[in-house]
Amino acid sequence: MRFLTLAASLLSISSIVCGASNETVDSRVLLPKDFSPPQVFKHVNLVRNTNLEKGYVRETINVVVENQDKEPQSTYYIPFPSDVFGRVGGLQVRDKKDSKKTSFPVTSTELVESDSQYFRVDFPEPLAPSSQITLSISYHILGALNPLPKSIGQGDAQYLVYSFSAYTPSAYKTDTQKTKIKFPNSNVPDYTKTDGLKSGNDPEKQGSSITYGPYENVAPGVSYPIQVRFESTKPVVAATLERDVEVSHWGGNIAFEERYWLRHEGAKLAKHFDRVDYVLQTYTNAPTSALRELKYTLKPGSVDPYFTDDIGNVSTSRFRPGSVSDSRDAHLELRPRYPLFGGWKYSFRVGWNNDLSRFLRQLGSSSDSYILKVPLLEGPRNSEGIQYDAVTVRIILPEGSTDVAYEIPAGSPGLPHPAPPAVMSSQSIHRTYMDTRGRTVLNVFLNNLADETRDAQIIVTYKYTVTAALRKPLTIASACLVVFVSVWIVGKLDVGIRKR
Repeated sequence: MRFLTLAASLLSISSIVCGASNETVDSRVLLPKDFSPPQVFKHVNLVRNTNLEKGYVRETINVVVENQDKEPQSTYYIPFPSDVFGRVGGLQVRDKKDSKKTSFPVTSTELVESDSQYFRVDFPEPLAPSSQITLSISYHILGALNPLPKSIGQGDAQYLVYSFSAYTPSAYKTDTQKTKIKFPNSNVPDYTKTDGLKSGNDPEKQGSSITYGPYENVAPGVSYPIQVRFESTKPVVAATLERDVEVSHWGGNIAFEERYWLRHEGAKLAKHFDRVDYVLQTYTNAPTSALRELKYTLKPGSVDPYFTDDIGNVSTSRFRPGSVSDSRDAHLELRPRYPLFGGWKYSFRVGWNNDLSRFLRQLGSSSDSYILKVPLLEGPRNSEGIQYDAVTVRIILPEGSTDVAYEIPAGSPGLPHPAPPAVMSSQSIHRTYMDTRGRTVLNVFLNNLADETRDAQIIVTYKYTVTAALRKPLTIASACLVVFVSVWIVGKLDVGIRKR
C-alpha cells in the first residue's frame, strides 16, 4: 500500500509539474536592465573549496548568511561572471545544518548587457531579521581548465591552468572569506601571489593544497584575478551523449544504448603519434594524459553488452556479470580502438539489456498505469571524470502508451533543484519493425552535466492498456490472414488459355 500511495503521488506531481509535451520548458527569468540585488543580507563567514582533481572544476561554498534587513527575507542571489555563467552545472543550495539535506529551489535568471549573471535561490521559510542560516552551495564549471603549454611531447607531463578571482563572487558584503584549492598532486609550479590583500604570505601552500585568504570586509562585486598552473596526468575528457532506454512489455526486457562523441581537451601532441613509445609506456605503467580505457559500472542483472564504433565491433573489452541475489553491479571495461591524446576525438556506442521487472512497476493488479524508474545517466566511471556539454535521454515506451509524464527527484546528484524546470523535454514518435502507429518517445534534454549525475534517477509514468498491447499482434495476424486469403483466392482463379 505504501508503494501504491507513493506511486499515485508521483503520478499527480509529475503530471502537474513535469508533464512532457511537444513544447520545451525554459525556466530562465529576465531581470530588469538596472537590476541590483537588494542588500538585505551579509556574509558573516565564507569558505570556498575548489577541487581540481578531475577534468572539470568542482566547488563547494559554505557561507553563514545573516539577514540585516528589518523584514523577513527569502530571496538570495548567487552571481557568476557572464563568461562563466553558461558553463555552470549542478548548482545546489542546502541548509548545511539541516539533517534532511533537502535542496532549495534555484532559478536561472538573465540580465541583459551585464558583466554578471545571477541564480536566484528561494528559501523555504523567510529568514527573520538578525537571524542566520548556514548555506552549502555546490556546483561544477565545465571547460574551465586550459593546457599550458598547449602542445607537449608524447611522454611529457601535462599542465593545466585555472583562472578565477581570489575574492569569491558575491552579491553581498562579506565579513571574512577564504578559498582553499585542492590539486591532483603537489606539483604546482606557478600560482599568483597577491599584493596587499592580507598580512603575511598569500597564498599559503601546504602539500597539494593552496589557501588564499582569509580576507576581511570584502565589498560585493569586487574581484582580484588569480591564475594557478598545475600538473595533471589525467585526460581532460568532454563528450556529447545520446542515451536510449527502450521498454518492451512483450519481451519483458529493457534495452540501454549510449552513443558518445568524445574529445580530449588537454594538451595536444607536438609531434606525430609513436605507437612503439606508447606500448613501452603501457608496459611500464608510466603516467600519461591519454585516455586509455573506459570503465562502466552497470546495474545488477545487466547482460549482452556490445561496443561498436564507426568501423565496427571493438573486441578489446572485458565484462564481469553482476549478481541480482546480492545486488552486485556488473562491470564493463572498454579499450578504444586508439588512445585519445589532446585534440583527438572518438565516437562509439555501447549497449546492454536487463530484466524489465527490476525497473517497472504496475500501479495495481488491474490498472493500466505503470511507473518506470531508471538511471538518468550511466556512462564511464573514470577517475578523471567526464564533462557532458549536452545530453539527450530518449525513453522509448511501448506502442500505444499514453499520458506520459516524468519526474527527476529534487536534489538528485549533479542536478539543480528543482530538476524538471531546469531541463527541456518533448514527445515524439519512433517507428521500428512491425510497428503500426509508432512508439511513444519521451525526449529529455540537459546541458552542463558531469559524471556525478550518473547516480540520478528519472521516474516516468504512463498508461498502457490491454487494447494497446494487443494492437500489434492482432494487426500482424490480420495482415497475415489477408495475405493467406489473397494467395488462396489467386490460387483458385483459372488463368488457363482455352478455345472458346
